Amino acid sequence: MPRAVAINVGANTTLPGFRGPIRPDRRFAYVPIPEREPTADPVPTYGDLAFPLDVDVSAVADRRVHLDPEFAGLYGSTAYTYGDEHGVKAGPLSALEPGDSLLFYATLSLRGDPDAAPDLPPEWGAYLIGEFRVARAVTGETYRTLDPAERERFASNAHCKRADFDAKVLVAGGEGSRLFDRAVPLSASEGGATAGPLVTDLSADSGKGPWWRRVLRYDADATERLRAAVDDAQPYRSV
Repeated sequence: MPRAVAINVGANTTLPGFRGPIRPDRRFAYVPIPEREPTADPVPTYGDLAFPLDVDVSAVADRRVHLDPEFAGLYGSTAYTYGDEHGVKAGPLSALEPGDSLLFYATLSLRGDPDAAPDLPPEWGAYLIGEFRVARAVTGETYRTLDPAERERFASNAHCKRADFDAKVLVAGGEGSRLFDRAVPLSASEGGATAGPLVTDLSADSGKGPWWRRVLRYDADATERLRAAVDDAQPYRSV
Protein backbone atom coordinates (compact mmCIF):
# COMPACT_ATOMS: atom_id res chain seq x y z
CA MET A 1 0.00 0.00 0.00
CA PRO A 2 1.37 3.45 -0.88
CA ARG A 3 2.62 5.84 1.77
CA ALA A 4 3.18 9.58 1.61
CA VAL A 5 5.68 12.16 2.77
CA ALA A 6 5.06 15.92 2.63
CA ILE A 7 7.84 18.51 2.71
CA ASN A 8 8.04 22.30 2.76
CA VAL A 9 9.20 24.01 -0.44
CA GLY A 10 8.98 27.38 -2.14
CA ALA A 11 9.45 31.05 -1.36
CA ASN A 12 9.23 32.26 2.21
CA THR A 13 9.90 35.37 4.26
CA THR A 14 13.60 34.47 4.50
CA LEU A 15 14.25 33.35 0.91
CA PRO A 16 13.68 35.44 -1.15
CA GLY A 17 11.84 37.60 1.42
CA PHE A 18 8.20 37.02 0.52
CA ARG A 19 5.70 34.19 0.20
CA GLY A 20 3.79 33.16 -2.88
CA PRO A 21 0.15 34.31 -3.02
CA ILE A 22 -3.10 32.42 -2.64
CA ARG A 23 -6.54 33.73 -3.61
CA PRO A 24 -9.79 33.12 -1.71
CA ASP A 25 -10.71 30.53 -4.38
CA ARG A 26 -7.43 28.72 -3.53
CA ARG A 27 -5.70 29.51 -6.80
CA PHE A 28 -2.03 30.08 -5.99
CA ALA A 29 1.42 30.72 -7.41
CA TYR A 30 4.33 28.38 -6.75
CA VAL A 31 7.37 30.66 -6.36
CA PRO A 32 10.73 28.84 -5.99
CA ILE A 33 13.53 29.91 -3.66
CA PRO A 34 16.71 31.58 -4.99
CA GLU A 35 19.70 29.58 -6.23
CA ARG A 36 22.56 30.23 -3.79
CA GLU A 37 25.26 28.01 -5.27
CA PRO A 38 27.40 28.26 -8.44
CA THR A 39 25.93 26.32 -11.36
CA ALA A 40 27.59 24.53 -14.25
CA ASP A 41 24.49 24.99 -16.41
CA PRO A 42 22.52 28.22 -16.92
CA VAL A 43 19.48 28.67 -14.68
CA PRO A 44 16.70 31.27 -15.02
CA THR A 45 16.24 34.37 -12.93
CA TYR A 46 12.99 35.44 -11.31
CA GLY A 47 12.61 37.97 -14.07
CA ASP A 48 12.78 35.20 -16.69
CA LEU A 49 9.74 33.37 -15.34
CA ALA A 50 6.11 34.20 -16.04
CA PHE A 51 4.46 33.90 -12.64
CA PRO A 52 0.67 33.66 -12.34
CA LEU A 53 -1.47 35.96 -10.20
CA ASP A 54 0.70 39.00 -10.94
CA VAL A 55 3.48 38.03 -8.53
CA ASP A 56 5.76 41.04 -8.11
CA VAL A 57 9.38 39.87 -8.40
CA SER A 58 10.81 43.28 -9.32
CA ALA A 59 12.93 43.40 -6.15
CA VAL A 60 14.61 40.07 -7.01
CA ALA A 61 14.28 40.03 -10.81
CA ASP A 62 18.02 39.51 -11.36
CA ARG A 63 18.43 36.72 -8.81
CA ARG A 64 18.80 33.19 -10.12
CA VAL A 65 16.10 30.64 -9.26
CA HIS A 66 16.50 27.23 -7.62
CA LEU A 67 13.65 25.59 -9.50
CA ASP A 68 13.14 22.61 -7.23
CA PRO A 69 10.77 20.82 -7.27
CA GLU A 70 10.12 21.12 -10.98
CA PHE A 71 6.75 20.33 -12.49
CA ALA A 72 6.43 19.40 -16.16
CA GLY A 73 4.78 22.19 -18.11
CA LEU A 74 5.60 24.89 -15.54
CA TYR A 75 8.34 27.50 -16.03
CA GLY A 76 9.79 25.58 -18.97
CA SER A 77 10.23 22.27 -17.13
CA THR A 78 9.62 19.01 -18.96
CA ALA A 79 10.02 16.58 -16.05
CA TYR A 80 9.01 16.02 -12.45
CA THR A 81 12.12 15.98 -10.26
CA TYR A 82 13.11 16.96 -6.75
CA GLY A 83 16.47 16.97 -5.01
CA ASP A 84 17.55 17.83 -1.48
CA GLU A 85 20.91 18.29 0.19
CA HIS A 86 19.62 18.03 3.77
CA GLY A 87 20.03 14.77 5.61
CA VAL A 88 16.87 15.21 7.68
CA LYS A 89 14.82 14.94 4.48
CA ALA A 90 17.06 12.49 2.63
CA GLY A 91 16.21 9.61 4.94
CA PRO A 92 12.43 9.54 4.50
CA LEU A 93 12.59 10.59 0.85
CA SER A 94 15.11 7.94 -0.19
CA ALA A 95 12.84 5.30 1.40
CA LEU A 96 9.96 6.18 -0.95
CA GLU A 97 9.01 3.43 -3.37
CA PRO A 98 7.31 3.53 -6.79
CA GLY A 99 3.66 4.48 -6.33
CA ASP A 100 4.23 6.32 -3.05
CA SER A 101 3.37 10.02 -2.84
CA LEU A 102 5.83 12.84 -2.35
CA LEU A 103 3.69 15.87 -1.53
CA PHE A 104 4.91 19.45 -1.49
CA TYR A 105 3.56 22.18 0.74
CA ALA A 106 4.35 25.88 0.84
CA THR A 107 3.54 28.80 3.10
CA LEU A 108 1.36 31.21 1.12
CA SER A 109 0.01 34.67 1.87
CA LEU A 110 -3.70 35.30 1.37
CA ARG A 111 -4.33 37.94 -1.27
CA GLY A 112 -7.90 39.22 -1.37
CA ASP A 113 -10.79 39.65 1.03
CA PRO A 114 -10.39 37.30 4.04
CA ASP A 115 -14.18 37.36 4.48
CA ALA A 116 -14.45 35.65 1.10
CA ALA A 117 -12.39 32.72 2.42
CA PRO A 118 -13.59 31.94 5.96
CA ASP A 119 -12.13 28.43 5.78
CA LEU A 120 -8.61 29.75 5.09
CA PRO A 121 -6.21 31.35 7.59
CA PRO A 122 -6.58 35.15 7.27
CA GLU A 123 -2.92 36.13 6.69
CA TRP A 124 -0.69 33.19 5.81
CA GLY A 125 -0.89 29.44 6.00
CA ALA A 126 0.71 26.18 4.93
CA TYR A 127 -0.88 24.56 1.88
CA LEU A 128 -0.34 21.42 -0.18
CA ILE A 129 0.48 22.59 -3.71
CA GLY A 130 1.60 19.51 -5.62
CA GLU A 131 2.35 15.81 -5.66
CA PHE A 132 4.74 13.37 -7.26
CA ARG A 133 3.60 9.80 -7.72
CA VAL A 134 7.06 8.41 -7.20
CA ALA A 135 8.71 6.67 -10.13
CA ARG A 136 12.12 6.41 -8.53
CA ALA A 137 14.01 7.71 -5.49
CA VAL A 138 17.78 7.39 -5.12
CA THR A 139 20.38 8.60 -2.67
CA GLY A 140 23.08 10.93 -3.89
CA GLU A 141 25.61 8.13 -3.56
CA THR A 142 23.49 5.82 -5.70
CA TYR A 143 23.02 8.55 -8.30
CA ARG A 144 26.78 8.77 -8.77
CA THR A 145 26.90 5.07 -9.69
CA LEU A 146 24.07 5.20 -12.27
CA ASP A 147 24.86 4.80 -15.93
CA PRO A 148 24.31 7.89 -18.12
CA ALA A 149 20.94 6.69 -19.40
CA GLU A 150 19.60 6.28 -15.87
CA ARG A 151 21.00 9.65 -14.79
CA GLU A 152 19.15 11.33 -17.64
CA ARG A 153 15.81 11.21 -15.84
CA PHE A 154 17.26 13.58 -13.20
CA ALA A 155 19.31 15.75 -15.58
CA SER A 156 17.08 18.81 -15.36
CA ASN A 157 17.04 18.90 -11.57
CA ALA A 158 18.53 22.02 -9.98
CA HIS A 159 21.05 20.04 -7.92
CA CYS A 160 22.34 18.31 -11.04
CA LYS A 161 22.92 21.74 -12.59
CA ARG A 162 25.10 22.92 -9.70
CA ALA A 163 28.84 23.10 -10.24
CA ASP A 164 29.25 20.68 -7.34
CA PHE A 165 26.53 18.05 -7.18
CA ASP A 166 25.30 18.04 -3.58
CA ALA A 167 21.97 16.22 -3.44
CA LYS A 168 21.64 13.58 -0.76
CA VAL A 169 18.47 12.35 -2.42
CA LEU A 170 16.78 12.67 -5.82
CA VAL A 171 13.18 11.80 -6.61
CA ALA A 172 11.56 11.45 -10.03
CA GLY A 173 7.80 11.69 -10.40
CA GLY A 174 5.88 9.51 -12.82
CA GLU A 175 2.32 9.23 -14.11
CA GLY A 176 -0.15 11.01 -11.84
CA SER A 177 2.34 13.69 -10.76
CA ARG A 178 0.96 17.24 -10.88
CA LEU A 179 0.95 20.76 -9.60
CA PHE A 180 -2.47 21.21 -8.04
CA ASP A 181 -5.06 23.53 -9.56
CA ARG A 182 -6.15 24.56 -6.05
CA ALA A 183 -4.03 24.56 -2.91
CA VAL A 184 -5.18 22.40 -0.01
CA PRO A 185 -4.84 23.94 3.47
CA LEU A 186 -2.75 22.19 6.09
CA SER A 187 -3.21 25.13 8.47
CA ALA A 188 -6.46 25.58 10.37
CA SER A 189 -8.70 28.54 9.57
CA GLU A 190 -7.76 30.23 12.87
CA GLY A 191 -4.22 31.00 11.69
CA GLY A 192 -1.23 29.72 9.80
CA ALA A 193 0.63 28.41 12.85
CA THR A 194 -2.32 26.23 13.91
CA ALA A 195 -2.23 22.76 12.36
CA GLY A 196 -5.39 21.53 10.67
CA PRO A 197 -6.80 17.99 10.59
CA LEU A 198 -4.69 16.87 7.61
CA VAL A 199 -1.75 17.28 9.99
CA THR A 200 -3.17 16.41 13.40
CA ASP A 201 -5.57 13.64 12.36
CA LEU A 202 -3.73 12.00 9.47
CA SER A 203 0.02 12.57 9.77
CA ALA A 204 2.42 11.21 12.36
CA ASP A 205 3.25 14.78 13.41
CA SER A 206 1.87 16.25 16.64
CA GLY A 207 1.07 19.59 15.01
CA LYS A 208 2.84 21.36 17.87
CA GLY A 209 5.58 23.94 17.46
CA PRO A 210 6.77 24.91 13.95
CA TRP A 211 5.19 21.87 12.31
CA TRP A 212 5.08 23.70 8.95
CA ARG A 213 8.86 23.36 8.67
CA ARG A 214 8.93 19.62 9.31
CA VAL A 215 8.67 16.48 7.22
CA LEU A 216 5.13 15.09 7.52
CA ARG A 217 4.68 11.33 7.24
CA TYR A 218 1.48 9.45 6.34
CA ASP A 219 0.85 5.70 6.59
CA ALA A 220 -1.09 3.76 3.97
CA ASP A 221 -4.56 4.46 5.38
CA ALA A 222 -3.79 8.15 5.90
CA THR A 223 -2.35 8.39 2.39
CA GLU A 224 -5.59 7.12 0.87
CA ARG A 225 -7.60 9.67 2.84
CA LEU A 226 -5.14 12.44 2.04
CA ARG A 227 -5.29 11.73 -1.69
CA ALA A 228 -9.10 11.82 -1.53
CA ALA A 229 -9.00 15.19 0.27
CA VAL A 230 -6.71 16.59 -2.42
CA ASP A 231 -8.92 15.36 -5.26
CA ASP A 232 -12.05 16.74 -3.59
CA ALA A 233 -10.40 20.18 -3.36
CA GLN A 234 -9.70 20.40 -7.11
CA PRO A 235 -12.17 21.99 -9.55
CA TYR A 236 -12.63 18.62 -11.24
CA ARG A 237 -12.29 15.08 -10.02
CA SER A 238 -8.95 13.54 -10.98
CA VAL A 239 -9.02 10.33 -13.00
